Amino acid sequence: MIPTLNEERNLPHVFAKLPASIDEVVLVDGGSVDRTVEVARQLRPDVVVVHQTRTGKGNALACGFAACTGDIIVMIDADGSTDPAEIPLFVAKLVAGADFVKGSRFNHGGHSHDITRLRKMGNDGLNLVVNVLFGTRFTDLCYGYNAFWRSVVPVLDLPDVRLPRPTDGTKLWGDGFEIETMINIRAAVDGMKVGEVGSIEHRRIHGETNLNTFRDGFRVLRTIFSEYGRMRRDKRTGERRPGGVVVHQDPAAAPRPAPRRFASGAVNAEAKRASVLDD
Repeated sequence: MIPTLNEERNLPHVFAKLPASIDEVVLVDGGSVDRTVEVARQLRPDVVVVHQTRTGKGNALACGFAACTGDIIVMIDADGSTDPAEIPLFVAKLVAGADFVKGSRFNHGGHSHDITRLRKMGNDGLNLVVNVLFGTRFTDLCYGYNAFWRSVVPVLDLPDVRLPRPTDGTKLWGDGFEIETMINIRAAVDGMKVGEVGSIEHRRIHGETNLNTFRDGFRVLRTIFSEYGRMRRDKRTGERRPGGVVVHQDPAAAPRPAPRRFASGAVNAEAKRASVLDD
């Protein structure tokens, strides 16, 4: 699943690196004024194009999740920063028993060619806050390369894509960049088996990033404390199932059956090879 906004020059690179046996590619467009959608259809005639209902990456992801039909959903970026060739690593971890798998640039041999020293310090600080508050062992909180079973989507409890955009022009909580932190925390709080996979982050190929270090860093921090409050309220009311909050950095012992179909996934044979690499 690929959220896009004016990425026509980057899509040829991204689509060329998708594993050959992917069953479904869902592209969510946020109102591009270039040829993003046309290029996607030229590159892959079977691409599923979805137009997001509001604005913001969170809404784009929610719209994409709703459109995916595969057993596994994989989130990648359209700017070339996430490597689609790594998808089998994520699939292998899920097949091995994880419910939710996140990429890490700072563990399992991961690396970033893009992050600055200031952003790395901020990421480390935010990691520490989350791990202390939620009892997790995340090594890279602010990275959007994730994969999970489609059955996980309702647990993430994202804003309904059918809701109208606020008349004052603001975003619904969960429609912005806070989405990535939100879903990571909610997966862990729900007691899911959360795995990590080493990932190489590349520099954006064309265009400029919308990331603002201080603005988005404070937004992530606000998200962390908001989710902590949410967890405490849910524990008091008993609304969420009991379970430990843990990040499993090794494959879980009890494997799941091989998935039948993937949304931005790869064949199971590739996943088995990937599991050897990940160990």
